[in-house]
Amino acid sequence: MERVEVAARAGPLKWQYKHTPPTDTPNMPQRLPPLNALRLFEAAARHRSFKLAAAELNVTPGAVSHGIGALEKLLGVELFVREPRGLSLSAAGEHYLPYIAEAFSLIAIGTRSLADRRTRRSISVTCAPTLAARWLVPRLADFRARWPDVDVSVDTSRRQAGFPVDGFDIGLRLSRGPVDGASWQRLFGERLVPLCSPAYRAGLSGADGSADLSRATLIHVDTASQDWQAWMDGAGIDGLDLRGGLRFDTVQLAFDAAAAGLGVVIGRRPLVDRELTAGTLVEASATRVETQTAYWLCESPHASERADLVAFRTWLIEQAAGFAESEKASD
Repeated sequence: MERVEVAARAGPLKWQYKHTPPTDTPNMPQRLPPLNALRLFEAAARHRSFKLAAAELNVTPGAVSHGIGALEKLLGVELFVREPRGLSLSAAGEHYLPYIAEAFSLIAIGTRSLADRRTRRSISVTCAPTLAARWLVPRLADFRARWPDVDVSVDTSRRQAGFPVDGFDIGLRLSRGPVDGASWQRLFGERLVPLCSPAYRAGLSGADGSADLSRATLIHVDTASQDWQAWMDGAGIDGLDLRGGLRFDTVQLAFDAAAAGLGVVIGRRPLVDRELTAGTLVEASATRVETQTAYWLCESPHASERADLVAFRTWLIEQAAGFAESEKASD
């Protein structure tokens, strides 16, 4: 059976990876609570119920209660607040749960990656969300047509992958340059450019036809909060008030707002070429500013040992080269 996973890697838990072990921890055994007790705690915390946790783990509610009580005694804190109407996490439990949930999720990912090695070929890719949505996913059909027996799994979480661990084979990352621990190949750079709807652009035109951005509502993206300042510095422009305007937590929402005529947003070419080609967005200024970052392909040092990874890497570089050429042609 063929499949293509083009989504955030899904596990049994819904926690994002936020907790990285300190790098200065001595390499020595650590005393840990019993694994079974931690399973009881995680399940009970997720369900907010000893009864539901017991049903999931195929034990009795009494066993769950007893096991969690023993864990609380070992840790010296109460993890739950037992109330007549139900169960809730204590402050200590709220603090502890993300660590335990993440640990079990990592175990699940590692176990799944081992199983994948024993079955059909599968390539696991970690990729920046915007690049995945706007560049990688639209091109995957071409790779699948060439290599129909190779599955592709794409993870768009923002945590940095350390190769060759974490179950990933290849990473696509926005970076200033190579980082130790993997083989890096530059794919293409990017340029900042102000974008807005055609109608909004017409409303900004002065007597000479150029856009007066001082009259524009600026649209900001929380995850790219420095883009406007970087564009202004590179373009040699002063006087724009960066404190006001509209703010969104995703690039797509910001682009949608600009396309709806709500203001001007900074886009990164060539990842905004889809909107420019469709005409939903136009360049509010002809000034494009090169960034100090680029998109890089990074891979496990052992990637050359697998024919499917070599094929995927070659395909990515081929796609990037064609992408860069089309961008030059649009200048």
